[in-house]
Amino acid sequence: MVSIFRTKSLDEISKLQNSNASLKKVLGPVDMIFIGVGAIVGTGIFVLTGTGALTAGPALTISFIIAALACGLAALCYSEFASSIPVAGSVYTYSYFTLGEIVAWMIGWDLMLEYGLASAAVSVGWSGYFQSLLSGFGLSLPTALTAAPGALPGVSTFFNLPAFVIMMVITWLLSIGIRESIKINNIMVALKIAVVLLFILVGARHVKPENWQPFAPFGFNGIMSAAALVFFAFIGFDAVSSAAEEVKRPERDLPIGIIGSLGICAILYVVVSMIMTGIVPFGEFLGVDHPVSLALQYAGENWVAGFVDLGAILGMTTGVLVMLYGQSRIIFAMSRDGLVPSKFSEVHPKYGTPFFTTWAIGIIFGLIAAVVPLNVLAELMNIGTLAAFCLVSFAVIVLRKKRPELPRAFKCPLVPLVPALAIISCITLMSYLKLHTWIAFGAWLLIGAAIYFLYAKKHSKLNMSTEGAVNTGIPSV
Repeated sequence: MVSIFRTKSLDEISKLQNSNASLKKVLGPVDMIFIGVGAIVGTGIFVLTGTGALTAGPALTISFIIAALACGLAALCYSEFASSIPVAGSVYTYSYFTLGEIVAWMIGWDLMLEYGLASAAVSVGWSGYFQSLLSGFGLSLPTALTAAPGALPGVSTFFNLPAFVIMMVITWLLSIGIRESIKINNIMVALKIAVVLLFILVGARHVKPENWQPFAPFGFNGIMSAAALVFFAFIGFDAVSSAAEEVKRPERDLPIGIIGSLGICAILYVVVSMIMTGIVPFGEFLGVDHPVSLALQYAGENWVAGFVDLGAILGMTTGVLVMLYGQSRIIFAMSRDGLVPSKFSEVHPKYGTPFFTTWAIGIIFGLIAAVVPLNVLAELMNIGTLAAFCLVSFAVIVLRKKRPELPRAFKCPLVPLVPALAIISCITLMSYLKLHTWIAFGAWLLIGAAIYFLYAKKHSKLNMSTEGAVNTGIPSV
């Protein structure tokens, strides 16, 4: 049983970059920041700000700051690993190196849930804004095809067609090449940031300070509950680390992308939520799936609201792209290690992408986006991400103790204090999630454990290469 904690050496991890299943190094520091911003600015700011305002009131700004601090602590830990172990797989690969195979498998299984549900949730938000934009032209879809079953109270809906379609379009784009995908991502990120800045400039003129009173109508519990929800808005910076194998200078570019994108987005979120709740009394956001454009409509700036709808669509398009990209790289890394079938680590001879993997996850989570409501997707994704953040923070402490001599281009400051604070803050946010979310997450982990012992453990390449030899420490390099 001890063999389930066997770890991979840095030599074994590094060799993967020179194998036939390696990925092309085509990305730079600007690409990394744009990947991070592309993932972060999306459904969180354009959709969940309304739900968060109903939970915290104008104190939503404090909720965003709390969530940003928790993510910032974890981001420092991610940056150390990403600069030291520049291979596809993100926290899955880091865990394999430090904590052992069973932990790596479970967190990889967790990340499948995180990224898959993230792409599905963002596509649902995209659908809401796309339909809002259509309505501006007097167009609409058949009601049955506008949302998942039960998503709209009192309305019979069966399938969210726009959400499924955007998932398929992004899947196709990712399958034909990462260079092309990132170019399109960068253009859309620049446009959506311009739209967010336009909202700030126009909306600031319509703020009424009396709308901020009472500032925290639901007290501390309301602020923390909203923080646990809008934490979703910051998810995405960790997707930067999953691009490690395709970055030209990962030791420098990955920390820049992770920390830079998180800092930019934290400032934007706080300012946008402050202006939004200053324009509209927070109770008016009940049942609204496009709160940012609603604020502008409330202020009589309908022409700008149309631009915000367009910016939201662009923003969430990049969110879907980055999340699907991150998930495909996690599964690619796990397949390359033998923990999932080898088909998932095949690289297309023409496009240089994990073609089969990209289409498999695109279709599966596209269908989930079409039939599962947004609030269910968001909470399940949050708990999976918080668990991953806890694990990578713990792994930094372990690695500092076991491998103090390992070259680190970026060092997380004040270890073990910063990683410990990251763990505490993430666990605190997890405690504010609903019981059914914990139950669903536990069930997902149990399924993952069963798959590990029935398939992954036996087919692990590390297991076969060592013929079952036990390795409880990190081998020397």
